[in-house]
Amino acid sequence: MATKIRLQRFGKKGKPFFHVVVADSRSPRDGKFIERLGSYNPNTNPATIEINFEKTLAWVNQGAEPTDTARAILSYKGVLYKKHLEGGVKKGALTQEQADEKFTAWLDAKAGKISGKTEGLASSKADVRKAALAAEAKKKEDRAAAIAAKNAPVAEEVVEEEVTEEAPAVEAEATTEAPADETKAGDKAE
Repeated sequence: MATKIRLQRFGKKGKPFFHVVVADSRSPRDGKFIERLGSYNPNTNPATIEINFEKTLAWVNQGAEPTDTARAILSYKGVLYKKHLEGGVKKGALTQEQADEKFTAWLDAKAGKISGKTEGLASSKADVRKAALAAEAKKKEDRAAAIAAKNAPVAEEVVEEEVTEEAPAVEAEATTEAPADETKAGDKAE
């Protein structure tokens, strides 16, 4: 019986979620399977992959062929690299200690890359949020300035109207007083 390591699709439309399973190559995609090895969620960034490493390594060593996507997942988690190192130990090219040391170094480097990506995404998200808040604050200030400018001319017009109403009254008083002075001056001249 030819076995394959492949993905079974779950989740709603547009939000897929996959189980990584070992199944007979003749069974349908979402049909019968022999054993569930883990899960894969491509909706998160970075994608969430949970694999039972020992079971998966055992199935790969027994000859289960992964599909293209499953091969990428197993390579990402280090299952295929571990199989490669075990092959080197069997051939005598490496000792078990050397293989374990190489594998732990690879895992540390991989964990560093993943944490770097996660931190980069978090910092870029924070930067985008800061920029959005700054833009919102600037927009709020612009609106406040526009409202102040709109309300300011109304107050000036009221002040100007009061000034123009008072000014003619003062001029009228001045004109009424002036002829009286002239008449007094004219009376004295006669």
